[in-house]
Amino acid sequence: MEIDVKTTLEKFRRFMILNTCYSFIPKGYLKDPSIFPERDPPGRIHVEALSKLNLETVREIRFVRAYEVLGIIYNSKSGNTNLIWRQVKGTIGRVSGKASPNSIVNLVEAEVLPKSYVKRFLKELEARGSSGDM
Repeated sequence: MEIDVKTTLEKFRRFMILNTCYSFIPKGYLKDPSIFPERDPPGRIHVEALSKLNLETVREIRFVRAYEVLGIIYNSKSGNTNLIWRQVKGTIGRVSGKASPNSIVNLVEAEVLPKSYVKRFLKELEARGSSGDM
């Protein structure tokens, strides 16, 4: 599914945690809005910020403290999700790219995507299918 929505940095951070490391992120990191997961390929996750400090690595996830985040590149290990969050103003940004069904669930859970966005997409998909245009 193609994504193009405005959302806050915190909501996108929650999505990244849900999609990658929720089961093992240190609890203190979960509550700190300045701490983000990063990962090297395959499934690169990279935070572009004016200031970044490496904290620790747990499994394949490197946790960083980032200030003045300008953008985030999120690629899943499977390659089925490729999203970019770009700062628009302050902590508001635009998420664009493609997301797998699993990522869609986590985008909704993190409130990046409103349920109405997904419902509208499913209706459009159903309409295309019934008209034979797939």
